[in-house]
Amino acid sequence: MRHVYELIARVAESDASVLIHGETGTGKELIARAIHSSSRRKSGPFVALNCAAVPPQLLESELFGHARGAFTDAKTQRAGLFLEASGGTLFLDEIGELPIEMQPKILRALQERTVRAVGSSNEVPFDVRIVTATNRDLEYEIFEKRFREDLFYRINVVKVDLPPLRARAGDVLHLAQYFLSKFTRTGKQSLTLSESAAEKLMAYNWPGNVRELENCIERGVALARFDHLTVEDLPEKIRAYRSDRLVISAGDESEVVPLDELERRYITRVLAIVGQNKTRAAAVLGLDRRTLYRRLERYSSDGAATSEVPTAAT
Repeated sequence: MRHVYELIARVAESDASVLIHGETGTGKELIARAIHSSSRRKSGPFVALNCAAVPPQLLESELFGHARGAFTDAKTQRAGLFLEASGGTLFLDEIGELPIEMQPKILRALQERTVRAVGSSNEVPFDVRIVTATNRDLEYEIFEKRFREDLFYRINVVKVDLPPLRARAGDVLHLAQYFLSKFTRTGKQSLTLSESAAEKLMAYNWPGNVRELENCIERGVALARFDHLTVEDLPEKIRAYRSDRLVISAGDESEVVPLDELERRYITRVLAIVGQNKTRAAAVLGLDRRTLYRRLERYSSDGAATSEVPTAAT
């Protein structure tokens, strides 16, 4: 995370496009806001759009605006988000969900630095810093023909990789204490974390990342009966969590698995560690991307999706 903070500080003063990659719940929008608030554009607007939340037929109008009468409900002219964010930052969250038919239009806007409203023939210049975010591996999406390579290089001038919470276990208790303070400001007396509850939080793998931890602590504060959070105040799945790591005991033939199965489990483990980023996983494994993709496709066709395979340690 210190590396992430240093990267934010270095990139903030430029206008280079930034792509933030990380799993859901890791705080990608917080990073985008930090880049904006540290930049020379901080006095300008920060405008955010979740590309997955807008129906494809409305996305062009939302981004580029529309002229009066451009379609049935267009009773007035409307400026799109590119113009609303002028002088500031436009944050396009879930950019990997952008429909393929919209991608050439976004690319042209970024190249020309102008937009044309739906139903208009006029090109209007804009002045915004573009920050995008995704939890997808966009290079894999390019390989699958779901994302344009030219758009990828346009938005990926500087990339910020946010590590999942399970990769930064030392932050769990710091964040838990922060959320305890946050949620006890609403009228409840100050709460602390019991040692047993802290151990459960540290042992859990947090698939929902920081957002899940925040939800867990908010729930605990609401249910707490004492001046501290206990194990009983935590969600059932955290109380009952057991690591899925498999240890193969020496000399136990029943636990020996075929080499292909061991390889499959190891690849799955590496993917989990790098946040399902297949490009990074391929580099760690010493494979080219196409070889890794072929193996994942083979595992899937065998009826064993990698997300469901237990990890292994030998």
